Amino acid sequence: MSLSPPSFPSFTGPSGTDSFPRPLGTDAPPTCEVPHFAPVRVRGGRCRLRRLLRHRRRAVAAGLALTAAALVAAGPREASEARHSERPRGHPVADPVRQRRAVEWVSAPVRIADAGTVRLLRAGDRVDVIAAEESAAGGDAHVVARGARVTKVPEPLEVADGGGALVVLSVPRSTAARLAGASATARLAVTMC
Repeated sequence: MSLSPPSFPSFTGPSGTDSFPRPLGTDAPPTCEVPHFAPVRVRGGRCRLRRLLRHRRRAVAAGLALTAAALVAAGPREASEARHSERPRGHPVADPVRQRRAVEWVSAPVRIADAGTVRLLRAGDRVDVIAAEESAAGGDAHVVARGARVTKVPEPLEVADGGGALVVLSVPRSTAARLAGASATARLAVTMC
């Protein structure tokens, strides 16, 4: 038995004629050596991503601020205000707070009819001062000062003339005027608060 050589496909050469059959895989060009070069490094990848995110946050924040300002400016208004807007637009203004005038406190010496009651008082006590007017039809009493603070209780004089005892009260100026007027026409008494 005779063996025949294996058949290889034939290739057409550059001139267009059939050339010798070559084994498979031998038709690849020869390998060449790759030249040596420095490694390639990509720079700024992380920084660019961070910068992009940072600018994106700023852009979103600016957009939200502009939206909020537009909503406040275009907020609900009354019909009369819509026609003739004299107030500046934006948040509604609350009623202005009235400034209270500072109450001027004064020390008022007051003669209390009952000296025994005055001996019970100490500095810092709070008292109500009551004026009792004497008349032929009976007495009429009314409160002249409420919650007055006792600042000083002077020592009683040696002479017991039945004229009561003195006490110094801290009261507003207007109350001091009422106390002086009441002491001229009525007997004054105190009740402790």
